[in-house]
Amino acid sequence: MIVRQSKAGRFSLLSSLILIYSLFITPTHASLGDRLPEFRNCVSTCIERNCGRGDAVIPVHLRLLFWTCGSNCDHVCQHIITDQRVARDPPMLSPIVQYHGKWPFLRIMGVQEPCSVLFSLFNLLAHRRGMSQIKERIPTDYPLKIYYIWFGYVGMASWVFSMIFHTRDFNITEKFDYFAAGASVLYGLYYTPIRIFRLDKRKPPVKATLLRLWTLLCVLMYVAHVSYLTIWSWDYTYNMAANVTVGVVQNILWSFFSVKRYQKLKKPWAAWPGMIVAWIILAMSLELLDFAPVRGLLDAHSLWHLGTVGPTIWWYNFLIKDAQQETAGERLRA
Repeated sequence: MIVRQSKAGRFSLLSSLILIYSLFITPTHASLGDRLPEFRNCVSTCIERNCGRGDAVIPVHLRLLFWTCGSNCDHVCQHIITDQRVARDPPMLSPIVQYHGKWPFLRIMGVQEPCSVLFSLFNLLAHRRGMSQIKERIPTDYPLKIYYIWFGYVGMASWVFSMIFHTRDFNITEKFDYFAAGASVLYGLYYTPIRIFRLDKRKPPVKATLLRLWTLLCVLMYVAHVSYLTIWSWDYTYNMAANVTVGVVQNILWSFFSVKRYQKLKKPWAAWPGMIVAWIILAMSLELLDFAPVRGLLDAHSLWHLGTVGPTIWWYNFLIKDAQQETAGERLRA
């Protein structure tokens, strides 16, 4: 939010307070549930009856996750109206609808989307385990080791912010989740040509120049991406298109590499990148389903998070096999 006044000194504190406040306002996305008269009446009645004394009626564990009396009324009313619609006789065609752009999930200990948080944790642990194996099983002098370690750090950071966002959906948690996910996807594209074309090698000298230019280009792309979303427009369609495009490019590169590598080595693990790409594509297709959460917990998005755990573990195993093969080949040539 930008506040324009003639004297910078007068609005600096006010604009800072407004910015901080706006970051913790839950983003609103119009949905059918928002417009239901019974839902609106439920929320207004709940607030009128329970919120006159502030948040005194809110349990401590909810307040620790920044639930207010008003937001708690909103959540409770979502489930009251959903239960009424599900129990209606004759049954409704689509009794479960979205509110504020989200399905009515069951809340566990104040966590908004428990399954997405849990499966994000699984991904975090997969990266942590994989990075630990990279450090232990790949020789220190292998030039690509540092890139793989940073792949682990970026991956873990992205899943930490995913856990935070799915725990409580605020403007600031959503932004950090999207920016971290974008960094993870772009870093995947960054190190892909470095491995495939071995831009890390010092000979010929042109590779060092290409590596510097490629690094600069990726940094500029990420800065431009974040700047566009922050300054120009918080555009969900653009963000999705940008991430999908970057993901498709690296998937094509790894699939090409997988075929060539397998033809050369004739070893099953050399074909793993192509198989992992296929798994990721199948898991990503879950996002297209967008069904109401099963038992209020398990939806398509959380299943997508679950579907990336296996490929992550598998991918680190490939990086280790590939590095060991490269190291053994260099020793034989020496």
